[in-house]
Amino acid sequence: MSKSPEDALRTTLARVAPGTELRDGLERILRGRTGALIVLGYDKVVDSICSGGFDINIDFFPTRLRELAKMDGAIVCDKDGSHILRAGVQLVPDHTIPTLESGTRHRTAERVAIQTGFPVISVSQSMHIIALYVQGIRHVLEGSEPVLARGNQALATLERYRSRLDQVTSSLSALEIEAVVTVRDVAVVLQRQEMVRRISEEIAQYVLELGADGRLLALQMDELSAGLGPGSEMIIKDYANLGRTELDTEEALAQIRALDSTEMIDLGKIAAILGVTPGIDSLDAVVHPPGYRMLAGIKSVPRAVADRLVASFGGLQNLMAASIEDLMAVDGIGDQRARTVREGLSRIAESSLLDRFI
Repeated sequence: MSKSPEDALRTTLARVAPGTELRDGLERILRGRTGALIVLGYDKVVDSICSGGFDINIDFFPTRLRELAKMDGAIVCDKDGSHILRAGVQLVPDHTIPTLESGTRHRTAERVAIQTGFPVISVSQSMHIIALYVQGIRHVLEGSEPVLARGNQALATLERYRSRLDQVTSSLSALEIEAVVTVRDVAVVLQRQEMVRRISEEIAQYVLELGADGRLLALQMDELSAGLGPGSEMIIKDYANLGRTELDTEEALAQIRALDSTEMIDLGKIAAILGVTPGIDSLDAVVHPPGYRMLAGIKSVPRAVADRLVASFGGLQNLMAASIEDLMAVDGIGDQRARTVREGLSRIAESSLLDRFI
């Protein structure tokens, strides 16, 4: 399966991150104040647009990349970046491929990347920048300091949003137990979960770009991301219209992730994705979950068992009121598992109510 442009860019960023040999070579070229055009891959298509140059096929070393960049022409490496295959090559891509670049080197880099599907790196001598061209995407590499500064700022934002997410999630659990959940409560939790996910993805991009310089940032993000509990899909499964299939749940999740920043603020749009009919009082309507999210919080209960429990009791309130004997009456639920479910639900209920009223 071919990668999406975004996935291909992330893979390329990992190859040129600080601490890698390729990044070392690129930094040497920048410090030497020379330019370079480097193709990261070789096949028949690349061969067809190469003219002249030298077939060298040598092991890759940063110092070799720096020395070869002193020559006119492009450098072609293998896909893994372990060998330098050709140097001093003139690249002649299809001139009909559209590009917004003005410089000859950058125009060639973008067209070669689009035509061949391989990442192309352009080092600008005059602008002193390193640009990646990957499947139509242009990305300028920055030094570690500005990327790390943005990463730390995003980390502080994640910490605040994570704290708020924990609060609204705990509140939702307490409201579910009291059977007074409204559509607004559900939409707020989904909104916060999506915001935390987006910030986490942004930090992950910074970590990828920082390479060896992003270790501490990665550790802090892992700490903040730990213990999130059941995700948005469980909430959607609990509160989407009756009769929704698993595919519908995935579609609803995709629609939430497709909302832009302005739309995310509108709780009505999130509620509409859940199938709630828009109206003046729609967000204040009381809803009753079957209990998928609560059961997902008990790690030792498989999803198939949770599905049977929900189908048997028909709602969270009935499930919370069930005795061990009632639970054992469900197909496939023995004494030990029934006690695990009973104790797990009681523990979640006590914790949620304490968090709400303390």
